Amino acid sequence: MHIVIMGCGRVGSTLALALEAKGHDVAVVDQESDAFRRLGTGFAGRRVTGVGFDQETLLEAGIEQAGGFAAVSSGDNSNIISARMAREQFGVENVVARIYDPARAEVYERLGIPTVATVSWTADQILRKLLPPGSEPVWRDPSGCVALAQVSVHPGWIGLPMAKLEVASGARIAFLTRLGEGFLPTAETVLQEGDLVHVLLREDTADAAEAVFGAAPEVH
Repeated sequence: MHIVIMGCGRVGSTLALALEAKGHDVAVVDQESDAFRRLGTGFAGRRVTGVGFDQETLLEAGIEQAGGFAAVSSGDNSNIISARMAREQFGVENVVARIYDPARAEVYERLGIPTVATVSWTADQILRKLLPPGSEPVWRDPSGCVALAQVSVHPGWIGLPMAKLEVASGARIAFLTRLGEGFLPTAETVLQEGDLVHVLLREDTADAAEAVFGAAPEVH
């Protein structure tokens, strides 16, 4: 996957190096060319000097081929503007913005832009949002058999109850995050647009379960 990162601070550089280590093609955008020194000499991706919400800058970074975009600069406004541009103008599917002001996070979630408002664990959480489905488990039991992961769910499941998701996938819906707030669903809870779905599943069935979540439900 080609991924564009706006901001080459500590989070952006850590994220870029982690993604490249996983085999992804990465482009990093920053207004200050000196910021790229954080990437080190071994970084093979693109370094693009410019403003992250400038169309020409994004095109130079390969936004048209991008499967993911992370806005992790030091400015909330810049992050959300660039994230919305990536999603709405260039159609990037996996977009996430770092937001310093937690009060703004819920507003931006309603605009359809997943946000990370907590400074701690920022790079780890953004990795999970950029690499669906469930590619970075949040937790594993000591035996390594059971994992808790955030998974991407096909839009076709919106409006259907959690019970259908569980029966089809064989996984347990642990909790949902809706508008920035987590809660425990019941079997009758209906999936809404923008919900983040966290599931408990066996590691040996994870690929099959994630494939079910990522595909439209079968019509009987």
